Order: sequence, then C-alpha cells, then structure tokens
Amino acid sequence: MAAEKRSASTYIDGRWCDGAAGESFVSTNPATGVALGETVTSSVEQVDQAVASAKAAFEGGEWRSWTPQMRSDVILKLADILEREREPLSRLIASEVGTPVAACRSMQVGGPIEVLRWYATMALKGPRGGYEQALPHYNTPVASGSLLHYEPVGVIACLPAYNYPLNLLVWKLGGALASGCTAVVLPSPQGMWSTLRIMELVDELGLPPGVVNLVTGGPDVGIRLTGHPDVDMVSFTGSDAVGAQVMSQGALGSVSKAVLELGGKSPNIVLPSADISATVAASILRFARNAGQGCAAWSRVLVPEDKVDEFCRLADEFIATVKVGDPLEEDSVVGPVISAAQREKVEGWVAELLESGASWGAGGGRPENLDDGHYVRPGLLRDVDPDHPLADTEFFAPIGMIFGYRDVDHAVELANKSRYGLAGNVFGQLDEAIEVARRIRAGTVTVNGGAGMRPDAPWGGPGRSGVGRELGEDGYAEFFEVKHIQYALAGITKPPGT
Repeated sequence: MAAEKRSASTYIDGRWCDGAAGESFVSTNPATGVALGETVTSSVEQVDQAVASAKAAFEGGEWRSWTPQMRSDVILKLADILEREREPLSRLIASEVGTPVAACRSMQVGGPIEVLRWYATMALKGPRGGYEQALPHYNTPVASGSLLHYEPVGVIACLPAYNYPLNLLVWKLGGALASGCTAVVLPSPQGMWSTLRIMELVDELGLPPGVVNLVTGGPDVGIRLTGHPDVDMVSFTGSDAVGAQVMSQGALGSVSKAVLELGGKSPNIVLPSADISATVAASILRFARNAGQGCAAWSRVLVPEDKVDEFCRLADEFIATVKVGDPLEEDSVVGPVISAAQREKVEGWVAELLESGASWGAGGGRPENLDDGHYVRPGLLRDVDPDHPLADTEFFAPIGMIFGYRDVDHAVELANKSRYGLAGNVFGQLDEAIEVARRIRAGTVTVNGGAGMRPDAPWGGPGRSGVGRELGEDGYAEFFEVKHIQYALAGITKPPGT
C-alpha cells in the first residue's frame, strides 16, 4: 500500500495551503523502513509569507488585544487537547521516531502537557514575577524612579529536533503563546509527520490568524527562516554544528536573538561511596533511553579504577535483560535509531574506537532476530582514550563509554573534560554527591538519578551545549525584551550637563 501523500504541508495566516517547493520528503518508520507518509514541502517564498503573517499578527490586530488570562486559557486548551489525543499521538511518535510507546505516553506526550500547564500559569504571572516592576529610587544626579517593563520579543522562529518532536515544539511554542509573541515553526524533516498532526491540533485553538505558522522543508527553508530580517528570535534544538550555523545566519539577517539547545556528552560519576550494583540499571537506561537519542544522555560513566570490571560485568548482565524491539510493543525498552544512515555513522565511530584499542565492556553490536529496522543494541565501551576526539562526540545512539578514575578530583577532571556542558549525574552519599555536583560544569546535574524534568527549572548548558535557557523563569525570560522607564521624582528637570 502506497504511503499517504500530503500536499497541504504549510500553515500560513490561519489556513492550510499546499507546499510550493515542488519537492517532497518521505517520513519512514525506523523500526520497519516502511513509509509513513510523503509531504510536499514549502518553498522559500512561503517562508517569507509565513514570517510576514507572524509579523502582522504581532504588530497589530486581535492578538495584541489578548490579555494574559486569554493567553493562559488557550494554552490550557491545548494541554487538554493533547491529553485527549495522548494515545494516538504516542503511537504516531513511536512509529516515526522509534521511542517505545510505553515511554511515549509519559516522555513524548505527558511531559509536554505538564509544560503547557506551567506556561499557562506563567502567562498570568509574567516574567521574573511581573510584566512591570519598580526599582528602588535612585538619587544620582537627581532623585528618580524607574520601571522595568517587559514586552514580548516579537516573531519567533521555532526549530525543534526530531527526537522529541512534541516536547521541543511545546517548549518553544508554549513560551511564545504565554508571552504574546508569534511563531513560525519549522520541524526537522525526520519529525515532520508527527508535527503536521500536532499543528492540526493547534488549528483547533482558534488563534488569531498569523499567531502560529508552519513551514516544512530542508536546509534552504531553514536558512531563509533563521536569517530572515523580520525574525526577532530563533529558538533551535539540534547539533552544535548546525546551531553554530543558525546563530551565524541570524546574526547576518537581523542580528536576531538566539536560544540554542545543542549537544551533550554528559558525565555520570559513580562515587566510591555508591553501591555499584544499585547504579548499573539507571546508568544504562539513561544513555539507552529513546535509543540514546537525547542530548542529556549520561554517555560517559566514571567509576573508581578498581570498580570498572565489576560495573562492566553487572552492566552486561543487565543489558541482556533489556528488550530491544518494535516500539509499538508494550514491553520494548529500546527502539531503533532514526535512520540507516545514523546507524552506519555510529557503527563507523565504534569501529574506529575498537581499532584504536577500545573494547566492549558490556553489550554492543546489533540485536539478533531484528533484520528490519535500524536497531542498535545498548553497549558500553571501555579502554577508550579520554583524549580521543570520539570520546567527546555525541553519538545519538544507545552507546556509552566507561572510564576509571583514581580519586574524586580525577573524576571531576574527567567529567569536565568536554566541550559540552548540558547535564550530568553523581551517584553517592548525598552530602558528598551534592558537593561534587557543584564542581561539574553543566547546566543540570542530578544526584542519585534526580527525578523527572521540571518545567519550572531552566534547561540548557555552557560550552557547545548552547546559548540561553529553555523552561523555568530563565527560559521564559528569553521571550521578552526589557524596557527601562526612568522618571525624575521632582518633575521635569534639565538633562545633566546642561
């Protein structure tokens, strides 16, 4: 049966229209290689139309008159719609991305619902505790008062990555709607089919025309959107290499603000005070979750030198119990990576490390009896030279590396030996582990596994992991410009120096 072909791939000014690029992209199921659907993509000219629509909606018309309460209500409505569609969305994302459906219900759909409900409260609250805040009086050179007035940035270019198509879209779109911005969405081609369905649900909201727009396509569309002179902020999630290009394009176009959530090679320190046997399962699952397609995966495991053999033995035993299989089967734990090309790239990196002296400490290779699909068995490489470039390369596959350390200072040194700084974890006695966490250069460090993602806490990190933050008050503030209004307390005065 031929895959469904969709020509209406572009949403501009509140209306669906056919893509005009004359090209199409085929979305495939990474578990089977079977096509899910074919999308006729947008033209560069349609990017201009979408941005113009977003700019017009931001600068005047109905959207400008919406109160914080109205914006909060529409965000809650979207959360309710996603709740209604939780099961079909979970199965669609499982089919396109490869996340096991049991995990999709919470990670891929449940998380975005929670984030939207938090953004609904922030629409009422405003950034940093209010849309307008008074500063203390200032007496130099004359007595004066000041107000800090927060205004929405403007037109947001929203570019989510394929690995969490709904999550990453909601992080961007939720902030745009809560703050009063407008948006043009460009999904990754590999998450396009899911995003089209999500946009159909957004269309149910009855937003004013132009508030949310959608274009689809490849690099030419992305270059035009991120470099467009009427885009005020680019919010991008993806690799650090592409992120650097996005920042450059934005600077050339309009010197637009950029919020970039990029890669990671996150350390996972198992302190001497930790029970090794209690850390193995969490460590493996954290770098194998979503087939390793997550920028915060704990892909560098650091254990005391005399515990490496024990950790590898226990890891190998655990990996043997982890089901790698069809993401639509309820008991699957690890699904496929996104494409054959991605698997081949990862296998090439592994081969290079093995040739350089590394070896499998646990798991590895391709799973048996899964001839269809792009599956990679979870594995832990040992004896990797920490100075090898691939020791600090994000694999985006369920492959971790284990390194032995001499003492805690050496563990921290190895943890910080990375161009990335997105996340990390420390296992051990609580007080000691928190002290070590303070020494790790990363935006988020969990202790003993932490807990779930919190919408009210910022996400992002230093180095090649990006610029700015998403979520939390820090992330919400990215959607605003601040205006300083200063007034003399004694009435009209001459400017100083006159």
